[in-house]
Amino acid sequence: MDKKKYLKSGEFLVREVDSRDVFVPEEFDEEQKMIAQTCKDFLEAEVYPNLDQLDKGDRQLMKDILKKSGELGLMGISLPEEYGGFGQSFVTQMLAAETIGAGYSFSVAFMAHCGIGTLPIMYYGNEEQRQKYVSRLATGELLGAYCLTEPGAGSDANSGKSSASLSDDGKHYILNGQKMWITNAGFCDTQVVFAKIDKDRILSAFIVDTEMPGVVIGPDEHKMGIKGSSTAQIYYNDVKVPVGNLLGARGEGFRIALSILHMGRMKLGANVIGAAKMAIDDAVKYANERKQFCVQIATFGAIQHKLAEMVIRTFAHESAIYRVSKDIDDLMEKFKATEGCDIGRGAIDAISHYAVEDAILKVYGSEMLDFVVDEAVQIHGGMGYSSEMNVERGYRDSRINRIFEGTNEINRLLVVDTAMKRSMKGDYDLFGKAAELYQQMGSLTHGQKDGESYHEEKWRCLINMKKAILLVIHAASAGFGKKLSREQEVMNNLADMISELYIAESLALRVEKIEPIKGGDAGLYKNMLDVFVYDAASRIRKWGLDAVYSMPASPDQASLAGAISVLTTVSGVNVKDARRQIAARLIEDNAYRI
Repeated sequence: MDKKKYLKSGEFLVREVDSRDVFVPEEFDEEQKMIAQTCKDFLEAEVYPNLDQLDKGDRQLMKDILKKSGELGLMGISLPEEYGGFGQSFVTQMLAAETIGAGYSFSVAFMAHCGIGTLPIMYYGNEEQRQKYVSRLATGELLGAYCLTEPGAGSDANSGKSSASLSDDGKHYILNGQKMWITNAGFCDTQVVFAKIDKDRILSAFIVDTEMPGVVIGPDEHKMGIKGSSTAQIYYNDVKVPVGNLLGARGEGFRIALSILHMGRMKLGANVIGAAKMAIDDAVKYANERKQFCVQIATFGAIQHKLAEMVIRTFAHESAIYRVSKDIDDLMEKFKATEGCDIGRGAIDAISHYAVEDAILKVYGSEMLDFVVDEAVQIHGGMGYSSEMNVERGYRDSRINRIFEGTNEINRLLVVDTAMKRSMKGDYDLFGKAAELYQQMGSLTHGQKDGESYHEEKWRCLINMKKAILLVIHAASAGFGKKLSREQEVMNNLADMISELYIAESLALRVEKIEPIKGGDAGLYKNMLDVFVYDAASRIRKWGLDAVYSMPASPDQASLAGAISVLTTVSGVNVKDARRQIAARLIEDNAYRI
């Protein structure tokens, strides 16, 4: 009998985690490293030599490269063996996604095919649909697309106007509508299309073959970045879709769409790590080559500060990604052991379970990458603004990540709303613990003790930050009641506090776990943790106070603000020296090998 206590989504707010129970990238096995190397070798051989041509919108070239990746088996990493895949763990899938993330617009096309273009059929399709489509999508024989967004339905996906009605003979659904911003539209063979049947309030999903009469593909959009990715509108004019191509049950489309978005957000969180490491490599190489005032610019403190901060944020985000990826793997195994559990539904249910973390990592990861590529351009100076340099491409390509897979604005709201709803369902006692802390508010201290070890001090600081967040949750819930969801500025404050805490905690867990492994190098990782926790405390304090002073005035306001300030007090850190030591390692290696 499985007695393991699985961490529920958002439960990190009220539960402590042992570093021995988390997965860290230092634990990748040889097979995982080999898969990552295969992905890297493919980028070097097939993608990087063709970047300029891809950016000119060469649809056929992109299609050819995608098919080559399928022939190598890269498209089947996440798929079960019975459908032509390799049945790899979620952690391995994320490592592959990270590595491919360094492929600029190719990574967008590849991930759209492997993720949202294939997995809805794998997760929600019946056996006939899986055999017909998934086995061919796994090899690249077919290329997939996902068609949800419409001109009048972006973030509010269920408001779409596309419609389907059963034909008189009952053999087909007659599909009409229009979709936009469809990745891989220009060369896809199959499409997962969302539409409402008759006058249903909720979407249904269909598998549509591009060659079906009435499917019309528009010209590619002209975009700021990811220029090599085909993005176009698709029109459906009385398309006869066989009834056997209904995906899932009637009216299940909205659930499918949301579940697939959870998966897409998580894998985007892995993609940006690869892109960030690529930008860091480009930046440090340039800093080691470029001379000003007769010395390499890598010797300048201002440049070292930038390089170190790029590394810290990337390393911290990476820590969180693989932490939750292993949580997902564990939950998948639990579901597999459940008698009668469908392999596809079990997998997507495990991913969807971690909706709070999905949203956190999508937001934090996309904004981390934007920071990293911006600093990479700055380190390059005027050359960074030239299209001769890869950092210019990376800068433009990065910007879309804050928009697709659900805008960061939507995802910030989801972080708080989902955590609260999980608590109200009984997954954990968020509100009870918050109310209990609120009653103790006047007696709360930072709790520093003599003789604390390094990690004891860090965990005390992180637990105090959790307490500060719980205090703000209680005050906001009490102050605004059911209207809290309309106070989006306060919801954003809470989301940022929760996200910062999760990333900081994940970093602390990783550093504690790898210290015995790294030995003499452990100081480098402690430097990263020192800087991150020091900065996180001030950011959480700022967001917490912003929220408090935005609430209806109350007699407790001053006490609440005081408690937040106390709970976010941390020991001083020589951030200059800490960052210089991190930068020195990067500069010596001349690449991200942290």
